[in-house]
Amino acid sequence: MLVTGGSGFVGRHVVAACPPGWEVVAPPSASLDVRSADQVADAVRGWRPGAVVHLAYRKDDPRTIVAGSANVARAAAASGARLVHVSTDVVFGGRPRPYLEQDACSPVTDYGTWKALAEREVAAADPSAVVVRTSLVYGTGELGHVQLDVERALRERAGTAFFTDEVRCPVHAGDLAAALVELSRRRDVAGPLHVAGPQPLDRAELARRFARWMGHDPGAIRTSTIAESGLVRPANVVLDTSLAASIGIRCRSLDDALG
Repeated sequence: MLVTGGSGFVGRHVVAACPPGWEVVAPPSASLDVRSADQVADAVRGWRPGAVVHLAYRKDDPRTIVAGSANVARAAAASGARLVHVSTDVVFGGRPRPYLEQDACSPVTDYGTWKALAEREVAAADPSAVVVRTSLVYGTGELGHVQLDVERALRERAGTAFFTDEVRCPVHAGDLAAALVELSRRRDVAGPLHVAGPQPLDRAELARRFARWMGHDPGAIRTSTIAESGLVRPANVVLDTSLAASIGIRCRSLDDALG
């Protein structure tokens, strides 16, 4: 298996989730720049992976997100490798009811727009690929970015406020990694698939729960709303994960994972 972005938070969990005996290649971005089509094609031809899990991204770099994903998809298709492409819930803009896989993308941020474009590139280059949309990723043995944001806010005691009207479906990195490994050998699954936690929570409540779990006073968490901030962000973005559950892929709730 080839894991792009394998040195990142989710990538490390994917490598750890691979069964004993699997040969896993997880090069850092310095060794494999997905923006280079030739470099990606040479790497895939040289390593000849049976599956590729594409995680590499830079949140502020559309070339890495869009062109990089297209390069990986073309190389995987050319080699016959199974492609598991990881996307995000913010390809959607927010609405009262959960999103299904077949719902049209409706991003309201640059990052969401670039990830939606990347999905389109992947589908065109490799229709057999599975496109995994997920949500905020956290950990227990290791903290994810969403938890580090809480830790930083508590340490600085100013600045960051967590929104009460931004609802997401947090997922444990270990659960997501296990799903990606399982999907790497499930060639019967193609197209978008929602893999996220079953417990929708607003960002303020999520921050309070992380604070409590890390041994801090949850009452110290500052809260606000998207409207008060003046920012343009997706608000209520809940992924319907019933399709994933129907093929045996389930993630734990935050309460179960932290408990």
